[in-house]
Amino acid sequence: FIRDASAKHFGRDPACLCPFQGKTVLDVGCGGGLLSEPMARQGFEVLGIDASTKNIAIASAHAAGLDLPLSYRATSAEALAGEGLTFDLILNMEVVEHVADLPAFLNACGKLLAPGGMMIVATLNRTLKSLALAKIAAEYVLRWLPPGTHDWNRFIRPEELTRYLEDAGLSVDHLQGVEFDPLRWQWRFSSNTDVNYLAVAKPKPD
Repeated sequence: FIRDASAKHFGRDPACLCPFQGKTVLDVGCGGGLLSEPMARQGFEVLGIDASTKNIAIASAHAAGLDLPLSYRATSAEALAGEGLTFDLILNMEVVEHVADLPAFLNACGKLLAPGGMMIVATLNRTLKSLALAKIAAEYVLRWLPPGTHDWNRFIRPEELTRYLEDAGLSVDHLQGVEFDPLRWQWRFSSNTDVNYLAVAKPKPD
């Protein structure tokens, strides 16, 4: 999804070896760099940030010796916004549902997004279905996640996220649902946003 959306937005050919050379990415909440490294292999110059110094140490150790345009910092989007940096693409993958002050966080992300840029947000809807599947089933039945990983009250409805993004100077260009197919035991894209969904946001026109 990220590759296709980026190719369309930046007018690049995804069949090329490194189609996104010359473009920059901020991977917010990068963890151990599982997304940062593939993005760098696509030609993006990537900065991964995370509040956890342990995660940054793991990501940096894994990237050591790799000839990739990739760096990591233990910092926050709010702190980084004060440095005047901007990025062509910002990735917020399952981060916003863990943020204490979401309006302030998204406002910082809006400042970090370069003119003509794009931000992709992956998060969880606050519905009874998401409570059953993403919280109870994922954490306590299937044990995909440690118990207590998510606070269902912080899950964000698409209309709420849209409003927060609008307040941050961004507009939602596209919403994409993601759901788990138990028959094939795999994730797939869907029009259903009841549980997992992605939002593509862009700066508002002047």
